[in-house]
Order: sequence, then C-alpha cells, then structure tokens
Amino acid sequence: MSKRLLIVDMLNMFYRAYIVDPSLSQNGDPIGGLKGSIKILQKLIRESKPDKVVICWDGSGGSKRRKSLKKDYKSGRKPIRLNRDIRNLSENEELANKIWQQARLIEYINNMPVVQFMFPEVEADDLIAFIKNLKQFEDWQKVIVSSDKDFFQLLDDKTVLHRPVQKETLNKNKIIEKFGIHPNNFALARAMSGDKSDNLPGVGGVGLATVKNRFPFLCEEKSYTLKDVVRHCKDADSTLKAYTNVLENQDLLALNYKMMQLYAPNLSAQTKRAMKEVINNFDNHFNKTEIVKMMIQDGFGEFNWTDLSQKMKSLSLDKPQ
Repeated sequence: MSKRLLIVDMLNMFYRAYIVDPSLSQNGDPIGGLKGSIKILQKLIRESKPDKVVICWDGSGGSKRRKSLKKDYKSGRKPIRLNRDIRNLSENEELANKIWQQARLIEYINNMPVVQFMFPEVEADDLIAFIKNLKQFEDWQKVIVSSDKDFFQLLDDKTVLHRPVQKETLNKNKIIEKFGIHPNNFALARAMSGDKSDNLPGVGGVGLATVKNRFPFLCEEKSYTLKDVVRHCKDADSTLKAYTNVLENQDLLALNYKMMQLYAPNLSAQTKRAMKEVINNFDNHFNKTEIVKMMIQDGFGEFNWTDLSQKMKSLSLDKPQ
C-alpha cells in the first residue's frame, strides 16, 4: 500500500479559522485562528492518516517574482477580519492579535513531527508544487489541503485536492468531469478566464464554461500551449467574440500564464536545496510537554487533542523519508 503525504496550505486554513472560530482564551483574548487551526490539523490527520505531513506558509512580502511581473498582483483584497461576534478590538489591536496568533501557531507546529516551510517573498503555492513533484514522493499518494483553485492544475493519478471550506475532495477525473478541462491545461484555461482574487483580469467574455465549449481539446491529457490556443482561434470561426478576444489579448494571456502556472514552481535553486535538505534530515521530534505547556499559557481551557497527540506519536516514530 502506498504511503500518504499530507501537504497543507496553512495560511489558507489559518485565515478560515481566524474568521470563523469565535474562541477566546481564559483571559478573553481572541485565539480562534490559533485554536481553530490546530483543530483543523487534528481533523485532517485523523481523516487522511498520513505517513508524513508538510506545512507550507506564504512568506512575508508575497511572491517577489510575480510582483515583478505585475506590481498590483493581489492588490485590492479586503483585510482579513476577526469573527464579527468578537470584534471588540481596534484595528491596530486586531492586527497585532492576528500576527501573534499566526506566529504562535508556527511555534506549536515547530514542536510537532511535522515539516514546516516559510521563505521570505515566496508563496506557499510554489512550495507545495515543488514538494508534490519531488522524486522521493513519486509513488506516494499526495493530499493537498487548500480552498485555492490554483491547485487544480497539480492533480494527477496520485494527487488529490481536499477543500475543507467547500467540503469536497477533488481528483483529476472530477476536474475533467466538472470543467471539461484536464489539470495539465488548467493554468492555460485560467489564464483566459482570469482570477479576480489575485487581480488578474481575464479575456472579456471567456469564462471556464466558454473555455470548455470553444477549446474542447483542453480536456485531453496532452499539455497544450498558448500557441496552440492562438492557432485554434485562427483556424476556427474568427468572427466569434471569444476567439477574437483571445487573439487581441495574447500579451495578457502570456502574462497570466506566467503568474498562474505551477508546473515549474517559481523557486530559486537555493530554496529548492534548502527544502530538500530539511525533508531529508527532519528528525520527527514530538515535544508533547512543550505543547501542553503552551496551551495552558494561551488559555485554551478544555481541548481534546487525543487524536492529534496519538498520531503525532506515530509520526515521531517514523524514520525520515
């Protein structure tokens, strides 16, 4: 039976917990992002039963390379706010609390037999894509955890995407069935449709449904290119608005594809070497005593983490892979 690798887009999970979980410490301070994230991690480990867990965070400053291509990348996003039932803090106090909760969560995970990555000016998307494609995990079953559609392009026979917010787990076949687009061509499809959340406008009048109908070859396993899309538009009925819009916006499509594709992660050779070294030499240490101490300090109150503790013990006994 194949081993299983759990790869978590942790900032994505943390923000979900921070927004939704109303937990307060025994001192009345908001700790929903911290406590809720640990609950999510506990549930993920209980349900997926992984042999190894890797946590990936967005680094400070966002993606330097993507911002060099498009200065307003991800601009215009609304700030992440606390659960509205407990908004009794000023904006500055709330920001300080959010930063503290995230930093504290990182401390908790550092005491678990879980690999954790964060690099300045590097996005978790690229870290996850790189880990997923490591040769040492080639025969492993991979479970990526995130609500982000960017990961659709990484799905294959051994990789699925678990989306806790949407309460669904998607594999390669479900993506093809739902969208009529193969994961190998999903970044190309999204380059046409755009991504409003990342401030990447698409081609006017071309959504994913239009891509499915007007570019049916993208459902094939073969990896197509922008040149193939342009050629199709020229060979087809050029009076259709979808085709003319694509032909008129080739520079936009090329930029979007560079921004969205994860087939070749935007990582330096130094970062790749560092990640391989950490994974190969990770000691799987589980410091249960320190975690319990931190929970008491942070005023968790009653918190049943038996499942997580037992699985952490199991992971800590495994030899590094």
